[in-house]
Amino acid sequence: MRKGKILITDDEKDIRELLSDFLQNEGYECRQAANAFEALEIFKSAPDFDLLMSDIRMPGKTGLDLLEEVKKLDEDAMVIMISAVKDIESAIAAMSKGAYDYVAKPFKLNEVLFVANKAMEKRQLVRENKEYQKQLEKMVEERTSELKQAVIELDRTYTFTLRAMVTALDTRDTETQGHSLRVVRFTLKLAELLGIYDKNTLKIYEYGALLHDIGKIGIPDAILRKPGKLDAGEWEIMKGHPRIGYNILERIKFLEEAAQVVLHHHEAYDGSGYPEGLSGENIPLGARIFHIADSIDAMTSDRPYKKALAFDTAAAELLKYSGQQFDPAIISVFAKTSLDFWIAEKASIEENIRREREVS
Repeated sequence: MRKGKILITDDEKDIRELLSDFLQNEGYECRQAANAFEALEIFKSAPDFDLLMSDIRMPGKTGLDLLEEVKKLDEDAMVIMISAVKDIESAIAAMSKGAYDYVAKPFKLNEVLFVANKAMEKRQLVRENKEYQKQLEKMVEERTSELKQAVIELDRTYTFTLRAMVTALDTRDTETQGHSLRVVRFTLKLAELLGIYDKNTLKIYEYGALLHDIGKIGIPDAILRKPGKLDAGEWEIMKGHPRIGYNILERIKFLEEAAQVVLHHHEAYDGSGYPEGLSGENIPLGARIFHIADSIDAMTSDRPYKKALAFDTAAAELLKYSGQQFDPAIISVFAKTSLDFWIAEKASIEENIRREREVS
């Protein structure tokens, strides 16, 4: 069964044919182009390619130029850059412009196959996600006039589905398994301590907290699962995940307000955060609450590269950065609450997650 359709672009004939023969033997349908101009014409005439593999350095028009033009034609096209060792920085920069990943010459064919398979999986996931968005929007529009009980039931379905999606994402990012479910509870608890009881507002915060890292679906595994420290180029790509998450959610009617929490969950109170450098009360309240909930969980949970901090140590860190990273008014409410409360809450969350996993 055909796994997908690939357009291979390289001015070196031997490389084109090597990749084409290998990938066709692995079940892909391949077509070749000797330069970017030819590749663009082929892509325009037959826009059903799932994947474009392109050399970066080619005469007349570079692979980066081709990447930009292909993305204008099909924003979901998966593009893998073929790079010489000296062009690795250009390849990484290409990922910030929409490339999925890169392979470096001289490459190993099994690594090429791995990257191609992952890109194809991403392509399918993006397609399914877009179709899922359309279905959700249509569902919400069709049911606005139904009885209250039907709306409640629909909301339960959304929550279950979103939790399933986030659980899958947490599984992909092995450092943060269970993280999304924990920060939902911490966020809602902080909101309640602030005197926020409006159900609609709390639901927005719940969805925003649950889906805060959904944008990591667009971050290549090579970066997301890298065991060591990210370099500057990789970090810039990682910093794009709030915007990716926002773009995924803001077109879904019932998630458009939660999308603001997703977009701004890495903003800092003093304006030093990202992606927009907002400060103070210009940051949505839900994002300010979540940022503290997220930090509580990050500091008090084990990670492969560090052990969990005790709650009193974590609380001291929150107080230290009050007014810098964190909203001082929310930190004040946190500080007035007994640490025993947070310790018991975390234990309760972990127990509920354990029971849910046993049931599933």
